[in-house]
Amino acid sequence: MEGRVTVNGAVAEIGMKADPLRDHIKVDGKLLTRPEKKVYYVFHKPRGVVTSMSDPQGRPTVNEYFRGIKQRVFPVGRLDFDSEGLLLLTNDGDFAYSILHPSQKMPKTYLVKVKGVLEEEEMEKLRKGIRIDGKVTAPAKVKKLKKRESNSWIEMTIYEGRKRQIRKMLERVGHQVIRLMRIRINGIEMGPLDPGRYRKLTVQEMDAIMRETERGEGA
Repeated sequence: MEGRVTVNGAVAEIGMKADPLRDHIKVDGKLLTRPEKKVYYVFHKPRGVVTSMSDPQGRPTVNEYFRGIKQRVFPVGRLDFDSEGLLLLTNDGDFAYSILHPSQKMPKTYLVKVKGVLEEEEMEKLRKGIRIDGKVTAPAKVKKLKKRESNSWIEMTIYEGRKRQIRKMLERVGHQVIRLMRIRINGIEMGPLDPGRYRKLTVQEMDAIMRETERGEGA
């Protein structure tokens, strides 16, 4: 056994301490794999970008914006190609699973510009749930922000993650989506990030997310 382990090039001795995150440790000449540091990012996905790390059609992907970091991150959930806004990325699979699991029902809030002016009756239908793809959506929160002669801006919060859900819901009440931007996930705000920019989640945001996931698991 003597001489099998080296730390930073020196033979390890009994009682010697080493940090696998900082020290260069070898056993029988083979470097021990260091656990990758977990990272968590808030990203403002631009329109016309695929929520993927690669695309067979050659379209721009979120991966192109994260080439400057050491870790290999991946998106948590998705945003449509023609949608924009807040997207979480991480290299922590457990974190991603805890957010995406259906039991969590995490609120996701969007700013939506629609063609035409939404009437209160139509907004009430959205709040109660709309049948799309053979299944009624969960109740949503909807409020009108401003209106013009030809279009409206609304804020909409949903608790599911169905494909193109908001677009389909609004189409069912007769309004085409012109612009769709996600601004919040369970209290995590995108804030003033410009399209294509990202920032790390704060400790407070991580704590809030973990508390919410633990509450969901206990439900």
